[in-house]
Amino acid sequence: MTQRLLRPILTIILVLSSCFAVLPQPAQANNGAIWLDSPLSDTSSGFARAIAPRDWQFPQDFGPHVAYQTEWWYYTGNLETAEGRPFGFQLTFFRQALQPERLVPTEATGSPWRSNQIYSAHFTVSDIAQQRFYPNERFSRGSVGLAGATAEPYQVWLANWSATEVDNGQVRLQAQTSDAAIDLVLTQRLFPILHGDRGLIQKGLEPGAASYYYSLVQQPTTGTLTLKGQTYAVKGVTWKDHEYATNPLSVGTLGWDWFSIQFDNGAALMLYRFRHVDDSLESLSAGTFVSADGAVTPLSWKDWRMQVLDTWKSAKSGATYPAQWQLSIAKLDLTLRGKSLLPNQELSTSTATYWEGMVAFQGELQGQDLEGKGYVELTGYADRLDGLLAGK
Repeated sequence: MTQRLLRPILTIILVLSSCFAVLPQPAQANNGAIWLDSPLSDTSSGFARAIAPRDWQFPQDFGPHVAYQTEWWYYTGNLETAEGRPFGFQLTFFRQALQPERLVPTEATGSPWRSNQIYSAHFTVSDIAQQRFYPNERFSRGSVGLAGATAEPYQVWLANWSATEVDNGQVRLQAQTSDAAIDLVLTQRLFPILHGDRGLIQKGLEPGAASYYYSLVQQPTTGTLTLKGQTYAVKGVTWKDHEYATNPLSVGTLGWDWFSIQFDNGAALMLYRFRHVDDSLESLSAGTFVSADGAVTPLSWKDWRMQVLDTWKSAKSGATYPAQWQLSIAKLDLTLRGKSLLPNQELSTSTATYWEGMVAFQGELQGQDLEGKGYVELTGYADRLDGLLAGK
């Protein structure tokens, strides 16, 4: 969610206007990028905004929505070898428009390198057995085939990182760095899950402070994961988010906690909590429970109780993050207790420092034992997000 709003920052525009096309780098140290205090720092005027529920059309809506300023395709997976060695991965692609499409001249622009779309991507691998985390990020422009997105056939790519439709209901994920690589095939098992009000989730009280958001959950996944030159055959499940918006976050939101959990009985749970400066929760916090057969139960912020049981402090950023939780949802008769599987899954990117990593939960659903794994994203603990959005 949240941090996913900030990664494709406008500073990238200046970087990509130079002579190189793709910049890979480890996402280990914030390189000082800021939101620019210039006309470029207020570029949302003229873009479409998420105002009301919409009619979804698949497979077209798997592709880009260029009328909106910001968009992301987000994959996280929990994998293991035949021997049970666990790994986690994240592969996310972001599209950021420089100006509304209607303002882009239709006549030839001269250089084929010119583009109205900037792309960035994050790729991380969590090695739980060795307690090692491998983050990377890249940037490029949506021209001359360097990066882009299409709906039919479905594909999103940046250089040699890609999500590509290979068969009806199957997508291949590929990414490679000097340390890690994945080559995985995901199989869509359930229809897209529309969050909020038919896919519209409100993030602020202002008109248009919202986004369109769906997920594909419990996707069986097989393939290979390579780490430090050693390749492992792996299998597991993958979660996909696709979200697009124009400036959906309200000023005054410190950050958010976002949870995605895929259970061993085939069910899935997504929760997000917007936090204010005093650590109180925004009433627009919400979630979705998906039963094993695909039935959807919307959740409001009043439906659950969550308690942080333990924390982890980063020696690099000094931020203290939640690391263990207790969760109860009375309307589902669900209780869970969970923790991060690797304390240091903190990323310091070109935009902000945040925590995003692999977690495990166990508990009971309607009196039956339940286990699940997933990903949690924790923002606003190192960098206040409304300040970034305001250009401060």
